[in-house]
Amino acid sequence: MDQRVKPSPEEIRRARDDNSKMRERDLAIQLGISEAELVAAHCGLGVMRVEPRVNDLLTGLESVGEVMALTRNDSAVHEKIGVYDKVFPGEHSAIVLGADIDLRIFPKVWAHGFAVEKRDGGDIRRSLQFFDAAGEAVHKVHLRPGSNLYAYQKLVASLGSADQSTSIDIEVDEAKAEPDDETVSPDALRERWHKLTDTHQFFGMLRALKISRRRAMHLAGPNLAWRLDGDAVAALMNLATQDAIPIMCFVGSRGCIQIHSGPIASVKPMGPWINVLDETFHLHLRLDHIRETWAVRKPTKDGHVTSVEAYDDEGRLIIQFFGKRHEGEGEREDWRFLAENLPRIPCSTAA
Repeated sequence: MDQRVKPSPEEIRRARDDNSKMRERDLAIQLGISEAELVAAHCGLGVMRVEPRVNDLLTGLESVGEVMALTRNDSAVHEKIGVYDKVFPGEHSAIVLGADIDLRIFPKVWAHGFAVEKRDGGDIRRSLQFFDAAGEAVHKVHLRPGSNLYAYQKLVASLGSADQSTSIDIEVDEAKAEPDDETVSPDALRERWHKLTDTHQFFGMLRALKISRRRAMHLAGPNLAWRLDGDAVAALMNLATQDAIPIMCFVGSRGCIQIHSGPIASVKPMGPWINVLDETFHLHLRLDHIRETWAVRKPTKDGHVTSVEAYDDEGRLIIQFFGKRHEGEGEREDWRFLAENLPRIPCSTAA
């Protein structure tokens, strides 16, 4: 984006004042800037820049107690209320395996961080917000009434940045599209696919073959992946609620994947959105952004497991569902029955 046409920090703050009810992400889009630039413009006015030292953040959050963790992409917002515990730091990947907050984190993607305070009537809402180099949100942590404020303030102070300027350098998003080697044959894909012993090997298989996830769906054939009707995701959520089937729901940004494991109880449609509004899990999903939905079988050492995956019009994975299971367990029969009986789109087998 041409830097000369971007609003100044003062203009950004004025626009924020004039549109106080608008969500930050929506206002940033309207102004032609990233969300990180919108937040940075308020440094010194309820916003403090913090270093995105992911491992220090995660271990520090353990003492903050109950918070709300938020991870989103363009089409889905995933919110979990709980505690950051069972933290496993790492340079290339970090993991949080708490009973409620379950994350897979890629620290090198995290480029900018902010501690944000907002007045809401007589209350102050506090959050930590982290963004990638392009200014897109990767993960946010919102304090709750029961959070340990002293531990939070101590953590913010420890992460405080020497740079508190009101503008940030944003890298133009030049993320490359997933590779799609058109010479890969369906037989070559299926041969590798059938040799998988763990769902985590799936990405490595795609990378080795240099094909995109969505292309793999189209090549695999109906024994491994089949196309579902456009209403399949809403049907899945309603059926899982009706039959109290515990599920796993994955939503990812570039720097974080957030997972819900367990039943869902309150599913509410609202315009183009379908929402889960449970006590410790909120999900907001734009059904109108879904262009393709697939049911997928993946071999594991415990037998195959079935996922339901929704993709946008650029072939990006929006959301993914599994039946809840633990390592060493077979797939739940009720989940498998649900997934295999969602409405399908008839299609010819890949040659």
